[in-house]
Amino acid sequence: MLLETSRLCLRRFQPADAASLAAYRSDPEVARYQSWTAPVSLAAAASLVRQFAARDPADPGWFQYAVEVKAGGHLAGDVGVDLHENLMQACVGFTLAAAYQGQGYATEAVRAVLRDLLGRRGLHRVSAECDARNSSSARLLERVGFQREGLRARYTWIKGEWTDDLLYGLLADRWAELDGR
Repeated sequence: MLLETSRLCLRRFQPADAASLAAYRSDPEVARYQSWTAPVSLAAAASLVRQFAARDPADPGWFQYAVEVKAGGHLAGDVGVDLHENLMQACVGFTLAAAYQGQGYATEAVRAVLRDLLGRRGLHRVSAECDARNSSSARLLERVGFQREGLRARYTWIKGEWTDDLLYGLLADRWAELDGR
């Protein structure tokens, strides 16, 4: 386990996670605003799990945390961190299976990652972006302390259409104020 909350373990992916990863990433509603296209085959998920497990969260580049619910040990989703090569800033993203949405798990997982990045590791800034139509993700980002910094109109070509991107940022000093409440 790499990070822990009262209800969640954020850990490395394991081979046994492939079926759950394939299932939630194959859900069209879960995949709607994401870069992948559903369905995701079991073989593709197994390959992703191997790639995720091989990464080190302290190295620049993407690291994907498996989000496991302690009660029952089920894989609920994942949180990705793209650590910049300067090791002082990162971008985050998150995906949660439909069955685990609306219960505060994503908020809890993202807060744990922010506490690690901005608190323990001392990063200066964490960024995030989401499709402007994804109001649930935008609300989550704002709930955990991110501030909206901009809108890129018709910026991303994805799944056959141009989409608007919302840009968010969270500085370490703001996080310290929020996390200390």
